[in-house]
Amino acid sequence: MPIDADRPVKKLRGVNLGGWLVLEKWMTPSLFSGMAARDETAWCVELGDKAEWILQKHWRTFINREDFAWLAEVGINAVRIPVGHWLFEADYPYHASYGVNPYPFVQGGADILDQAFAWASEFGLAVVVDLHAAPGCQNGFDNGGIQDVCEWHTRREYIDYALKSLERLAQRYGGHPALCGIEVLNEPRWDIDTELLKRYTQAGYDIIRRHCRADDVAVIFHDGFRGFREYERFMSGPQYRNVIFDIHRYQCFIREDVELDVFGHLNKAVVDWKNEAEDIIAHAGIPTYVGEWSLGLDLKMAASWAAGAFDYPTSGMDDFQLNVAYRGYAAAQLACFEKYLGWFFWSYKTENMPQWCFRDCVENGWLPNRFG
Repeated sequence: MPIDADRPVKKLRGVNLGGWLVLEKWMTPSLFSGMAARDETAWCVELGDKAEWILQKHWRTFINREDFAWLAEVGINAVRIPVGHWLFEADYPYHASYGVNPYPFVQGGADILDQAFAWASEFGLAVVVDLHAAPGCQNGFDNGGIQDVCEWHTRREYIDYALKSLERLAQRYGGHPALCGIEVLNEPRWDIDTELLKRYTQAGYDIIRRHCRADDVAVIFHDGFRGFREYERFMSGPQYRNVIFDIHRYQCFIREDVELDVFGHLNKAVVDWKNEAEDIIAHAGIPTYVGEWSLGLDLKMAASWAAGAFDYPTSGMDDFQLNVAYRGYAAAQLACFEKYLGWFFWSYKTENMPQWCFRDCVENGWLPNRFG
């Protein structure tokens, strides 16, 4: 069935600016050195008053104008920027992990996001803003703000504050020419009720549309780690315009994938994921982004939070063979993901994980040096 004629026509070839406004320990381990904290909530609580100047420095230096210029130069035309629910005001609902401080998060991130929008406009990049961390955490991952806690869906005040965060984003950036989409929630966990997620997404759509025209700004929702059939034709009717389905595709987090050799990884990308793409395009009823993907093929990164990392079968490869493997894996994924309306590599920058660092992947020759 053809996709709604009102869908956006510009293909987005983008990168995530992860580890910037939402901390992830594996991406910036230097910030967590010597600390017990494993996520931004615990980091802020543990550092207390010291957190502000450290994080302000990180915000100013981790991503800057030169990075936006470089992305535009290689032909990237969009960025996806993860943000936390604490971005705007210290009025978010309390969680037990905050301890004695009801508002532990550092304020001022909205000014950094304003600057990011200005740089995006300067260099012609579109911006997707993604609510990456909701109150109470929606997935139990560090990227949701509180590791090993998933309580967002259990309290009405948490859900309502996530919606309030979407409204603040829509109000602040709805008229900005660089804004092309707002994602209502990143990676809600697989066991959260699908009907609850649908109600939340519809409420988010209504709130965003009060401030953002459908012609200009997409409303994006993640699959919640479940098959697209659970959302088939969801929000595809005439009352909904410019709605985008977001999927994330990795091959490094489950034993079945990690134990593949390089040919198995390539086969999964060019056969399984290609067939999936054609199925989604034919039946989902709305266009799709691959909001996250990478060249990560080992669990060295995941070992920072997951015990029992598996041996990776490329360990016997020499440097030339590894380079060929990464180039092949990159090409296979790009050939598949180009079928969709857009894609965003995770992530632009890491401190010591080149397979997850877009700039390193380009400069190492694993990814193309031009994207337009």
